[in-house]
Amino acid sequence: MLADGSQPGSNGNEQAPVRPEAKIFHHSFAATPIAVRTALRTALARFLRQLSPDEAGTLELVLAEVLNNIVEHGYGETGHGTISLSLVRDHRGLSCSISDDGVELPPSCLARSVDDTHRPEPENLPEGGFGWFLIHDLVEDLGYHRANGRNLLAFRLPLPPVQVK
Repeated sequence: MLADGSQPGSNGNEQAPVRPEAKIFHHSFAATPIAVRTALRTALARFLRQLSPDEAGTLELVLAEVLNNIVEHGYGETGHGTISLSLVRDHRGLSCSISDDGVELPPSCLARSVDDTHRPEPENLPEGGFGWFLIHDLVEDLGYHRANGRNLLAFRLPLPPVQVK
C-alpha cells in the first residue's frame, strides 16, 4: 500500500475497502454512579451498530448490575477507586472483563445456589441475589479472580456473528 492509501499499480480511483467498525472497547473510570452511567452510554454507543435492540438491552442490564454492584459494595461510601471495562466483539459474542481495586467479591455471588430450571421468587433470594441471578442467567463463561488487590470478573454474552454490511 502506498502512502496515499492506494495499492501499487492502481490508478488511485478505486475506493478503499470498507473496514468493519472497531470491535474492541476499553474504558477506565472513577467508581461513582455518575461515571458508571457515562461508561454504560459510551460502551453501548461503541457497539450500537453491531447489536440488535434486545442485545443492547441485555448488555446494558448486565453491565449496569455488575458496575453498580462494584460501586455500591466494592467501594461503599468512599467512591475512591478505578474500574476498568473491556469489551471485545468476536464470532462467539461479546467478551467482557471488568477489573477494580475494591473489596473482594463474596463467593456467594458466583455460586448458582438456585435451581437452574426454575426462576426463583425475588423475595426468596438474599440481598442482591436477583441481580446475580440475572447475570448468571444472561451470560456464559462467568469467571472471577483476585490478584494483587484487584478483582477481575469476566464473562461472555453469547451473540450471533456480526454481519458485515
